[in-house]
Amino acid sequence: MSPAILLVLALGLGLAGWLAARARAWTFRRDSATGRIAALPNYHGWYVALWIVIPVLLFIGLWSIIAPQLVTQSVLAAPAASDLPSFGFQRNAILSEARSVAIGNSSGVFNPAAAALVEPYRDALAKFNLIGVLATLIIAFLTGVWAFLRIKPDFTARTRVERAVMAILLFASLVAILTTLGIVVSLVFETIRFFGMVSPLDFLFGTHWGPDPMSNPDNPDPSRYGAIPLFWGTIYIGAIIAMIVAIPLGLMSAIYLTQYANPRLRAWIKPALEILAGVPTVVYGYFAALTVAPAIRDAALAVGITNASSESALAAGLVMGVMIIPFVSSMADDSIAAVPQAMRDGSLAMGATTSETIRRVLVPAALPGIVAGIMLAISRAIGETMIVVMAAGAAANLTGNPLEAMTTVTFQIVAMLTGEGSFDHPATLSAFALGFVLFMVTLGLNFVALRVVKRFREAYE
Repeated sequence: MSPAILLVLALGLGLAGWLAARARAWTFRRDSATGRIAALPNYHGWYVALWIVIPVLLFIGLWSIIAPQLVTQSVLAAPAASDLPSFGFQRNAILSEARSVAIGNSSGVFNPAAAALVEPYRDALAKFNLIGVLATLIIAFLTGVWAFLRIKPDFTARTRVERAVMAILLFASLVAILTTLGIVVSLVFETIRFFGMVSPLDFLFGTHWGPDPMSNPDNPDPSRYGAIPLFWGTIYIGAIIAMIVAIPLGLMSAIYLTQYANPRLRAWIKPALEILAGVPTVVYGYFAALTVAPAIRDAALAVGITNASSESALAAGLVMGVMIIPFVSSMADDSIAAVPQAMRDGSLAMGATTSETIRRVLVPAALPGIVAGIMLAISRAIGETMIVVMAAGAAANLTGNPLEAMTTVTFQIVAMLTGEGSFDHPATLSAFALGFVLFMVTLGLNFVALRVVKRFREAYE
């Protein structure tokens, strides 16, 4: 049974418990001599509902992990599974095909061995679905009755509910921290494995990148794992070319919208500008590959440059710069708008023009926020994948010519992890080392940006 059905069942049981507990609390209020109880009836209802829903949700999460394994074990124990091949991949393919027919996702099987397993799968699914529903009802009944019996006129349900909500909010706030910790641990573990095969010095300072997934993993060639061309391509495309486009356009658009545009025009232009942030990156990638890159190549040929590539760092950087304009513009807009109006009025009162006020008062005062926006935009740009995959090419070139093909860290991560290589091979593990370096760089940029924003807020709040 789908976990969604159990979730709906849990919510329905929680609603029933809420109504029952609320009705019981109202009877306390009517029967009390003063008409007062320790908490409002709604809090009594929420107390019982939480005691029903939370344990059931925990069981559903656990059951969604355990149930598929139990179903598979039950099918493998059936007599029809005795003729299954011992090879794991082939056996799993047959089981997957039979399961797909049993749950209704497929109308028939291609492998004759899977046909005999359809009925055992249906029986196992029906059995464990019934067990899941019964366990859900039992858990909800037991926890609901226990909470319901605790309700009394002097029961402080409000305090208990608020504590439970505080615990839920604390758990939600810890999700980001725990996720970051999990990412770091997994990257560090795989990176250490890679550095056990290839020296960190060869990786961080080598100038040739050409891993061979088919080579002997026990004797890798360290000279093929030099990541300097990847780091240079990432910086060149994301932090140089893209920023040359995004910083002037984003900053000037923010200045225009805050200082020159009338409110009606601003109400139209600002949302239109921020639409760029909502366009999927694959769309930008298609635009770069099919429109911008050929246009740059044709323009280069027109002026006599014959070695211009149809996949170039310039094409990817230009489109990436357009994509991150809203990041720079939005942060600069907010920073300039946060500068006290008295500073602007004082500058104008002293005889400065509007342009002088912007250059000498507003921009310097808003500089911490603007710098923070630029740093966040850089971290966004160097982590971009689709535009680079579709427009910049796969060649790891250490060059300053923007018309040549160039690759980045993110492209190589995709290339190394989407093949058929073993996860014990240094070529595959190199993706984790690249990811770790990229993670540390973007994390450092985010920390610097947050520090700058904090300083900016302390200055004007």
